[in-house]
Amino acid sequence: MSDDARTPDATAPVQPTAPVQPTAREVADRWVETLADLDPGIGTALGIRPGDDRMPDLSPDALAERATQARAALARLDGAHVRGDDDRRCATLLAERLGAALLLHDAHEDLATLRPIGSPVQQLQSIFLLMPTATDDDWAVIARRMARVPESAASYRASLEAGLATGAVSAPRQVEAVVAQLDAWLPDGDAPGWHATFAADGPDALHADLDRAASSAADGVAALRDWLRTTYLPAADGVPDGVGRDRYLLAARGHLGAHLDPDEAYAWGWEELARIEDEMTREAERVLPGGSVAEAFEHLDEHGEAVEGVEEVRVWLQAMMDRAIAELDGSVVDVADPVRRVEAMIAPPGAAAAPYYTRPSLDFSRPGRTWLPTLGRTRFPTWDLISTWYHEGVPGHHLQLGQWAYRAAELSRFQVSIGSIPATTEGWALYAERLMDELGYLPDAGARLGYLDGQRMRAVRVVVDIGMHLGLRIPDGAPFRPGERWTHDLGLEFFRERSGSPDAFVASEIVRYLGWPGQAISYKLGERAWLAGRDAARRRREAAGESFDLRAWHTAALSLGSLGLEDLQRELATL
Repeated sequence: MSDDARTPDATAPVQPTAPVQPTAREVADRWVETLADLDPGIGTALGIRPGDDRMPDLSPDALAERATQARAALARLDGAHVRGDDDRRCATLLAERLGAALLLHDAHEDLATLRPIGSPVQQLQSIFLLMPTATDDDWAVIARRMARVPESAASYRASLEAGLATGAVSAPRQVEAVVAQLDAWLPDGDAPGWHATFAADGPDALHADLDRAASSAADGVAALRDWLRTTYLPAADGVPDGVGRDRYLLAARGHLGAHLDPDEAYAWGWEELARIEDEMTREAERVLPGGSVAEAFEHLDEHGEAVEGVEEVRVWLQAMMDRAIAELDGSVVDVADPVRRVEAMIAPPGAAAAPYYTRPSLDFSRPGRTWLPTLGRTRFPTWDLISTWYHEGVPGHHLQLGQWAYRAAELSRFQVSIGSIPATTEGWALYAERLMDELGYLPDAGARLGYLDGQRMRAVRVVVDIGMHLGLRIPDGAPFRPGERWTHDLGLEFFRERSGSPDAFVASEIVRYLGWPGQAISYKLGERAWLAGRDAARRRREAAGESFDLRAWHTAALSLGSLGLEDLQRELATL
């Protein structure tokens, strides 16, 4: 063969190369990187940008850019290749999450996000709790970021101002609650304030830088607080607590990953509440023969088991979670080695009144953590802590979100982190409480009454959240104010009568529901989907003449990643 025969003809036309078609996972992972570029809080939460010293830009321009990028991601997803079941679930989730977010943005809902939990303003504090603190370099990043708190606070103020101009305004109760929260972060007399207290743990070599940064942060928080009190609060006068049906359905879509039938859910909430209260009456008789449920709670507070001391209760909760992992692993669920580490923490001042969980970083350098707000207490009755820590810790949030992080290499980072749908995660955590009851972990009457109190609270949430926001009528024959329409005051009265929790907690919960429409219903509706999925899977196995392996089902279910409620129930039934 001659050299000429081996050489391509330079004059021949070049054939175009077909573009490489991305997979759904690749589109989702690119979206995570885009979000981490746009919002440094996301990179910090995931542990993928440890040196990023930016604070989140919360301005209208930043919100608009995020929406633009979301539309571009949807366009890329439309042409993506779907490869296997994990990729199929990823594509479904990403399309739903991006679509829900854009609906909220286009309705200007991201300009009225002021509330004392789950809103941008909490990032002025919470972002620092997620940052590495092991080295001097880590603390140098913290100092630089803390110095930028004022610009982040100012960017959030700009979005709130845009909301005032467009009529997207948070209600006065939400403003007052956030003002009180910011007050708790700031210096007061001899108390140095939250940022200064946090910075004081830094190395001596950076003491001056951290002090300056903390002082700057306090100035930024104070400026935002003062503006909220003097400008935003008067402008919010007359804004109703409830958001109405249309806005509520938009918000609920964000929390459920599915469309809501509010009338069906409202009626079911009443039915579920009645079922739980009947069971509570029987359980209260075990605690205090002849006493009511409320009297049983009082008896447990005064005479039941309690832990004395803040550090002592933290150690007690840690031991409880460690014990649950050891006993459940291999029998009820398979727990991967990195997930076996979880930390019990005491929540900082100004946090929400309810316990909460923060997930591990994707590399597990920051473990999953449960947080207990003390609310000034030093004595902690255990009857209302046990089931709560099965929810927040093990086998609740920690096993699910820890397993998601463990599976990030097989799924996508989107499916296991920022694509989380509250009904899927809160539904699992509430299911986990019920599971521990089914497994016999609540033999003590007080602990079981505490579990039922938590179940009752979640059913109350369905009733009052939908009822207050939609202004629904209380049904005839209901055991409370039949025929009247829900208001904040009625919601507070109804919840207070049906809670073993302190009044301060009950009041904060009602404010939370009104400021975060649709979030409160995600627990019970999510649990309902988990239970329905498990029952369908059991029936399918038994119909095929097979035994139902609960351990295998739990392990597979926790490995699915995030899904909307309808998709979740369908997928669970196939496991």
